[in-house]
Amino acid sequence: MKAYKIAPNQNVDLSKISANDKDFFDGSKEEGIEYLLELNHRLKDLQSKFFAVNDKKMIVILQGMDTSGKDGTIRSVFHAVNPQGIKVEHFDVPSKIELAHDYLWRIHKKVPAKGEIAIFNRSHYEDCITVRVENLMPKDIWSKRFEHINSFEKMLADEGTIIVKIFLHIDIDEQRSRIQKRIDNPKKRWKFHPKDLESRYSWNDYVKAYNDAINKTNTKYAPWYIIPANAKWYRNIVVSKILINELEKLDLTLPIPDYDFDNIIVP
Repeated sequence: MKAYKIAPNQNVDLSKISANDKDFFDGSKEEGIEYLLELNHRLKDLQSKFFAVNDKKMIVILQGMDTSGKDGTIRSVFHAVNPQGIKVEHFDVPSKIELAHDYLWRIHKKVPAKGEIAIFNRSHYEDCITVRVENLMPKDIWSKRFEHINSFEKMLADEGTIIVKIFLHIDIDEQRSRIQKRIDNPKKRWKFHPKDLESRYSWNDYVKAYNDAINKTNTKYAPWYIIPANAKWYRNIVVSKILINELEKLDLTLPIPDYDFDNIIVP
């Protein structure tokens, strides 16, 4: 997965990165779907140990353009894990109460406890990307937030949180296809909003904003991965492998209770 991990001080330009890359898996879509099932079981095993050890925490941040597949990634990658140790947090338009606090207030409330994996469907990065593109905040406000975010994530990492930041990279043609499918399919029209069309006119602005956000917040303790996401099945494989690799680094083993089981008899 090193090919998709952004190195420190690497200058990213999303417009020059292919969203169709499939170099990691040299097989068909059908073979990829079968392989994903194996990864699902491996992630399930690691997550159960992570929960039982109850030592560290993990945040998986999913960002991307509209229709990039954040919901689908969560369903496909995590469907086999124990819900007891997983929580999914979706950060939509801030409420009045949230707007009355600093922009990280609602994020900090949702960070995981020991043994938990929190999946952020969008995140604090909306507060330096969306607010910028849609002119909701002046530059002298959102431009300072990169430094805030780095400090916030450094604090979490220092306190034992593994942070994995994933940008699901699709191209503008793939987005057009996905939006049209939502419009054409009555069962998927609930996902469509006219704002989806408006955001397409700002595509280049969003690319520039994401370039800046990734380049200014890519750190050793909270690295960014850019995942080619035009092919959904390949996207799911790569995200699964990244998370498995992170958990395998911990060399997890189930705790051994300090009891004399030979002398315990259930009455």
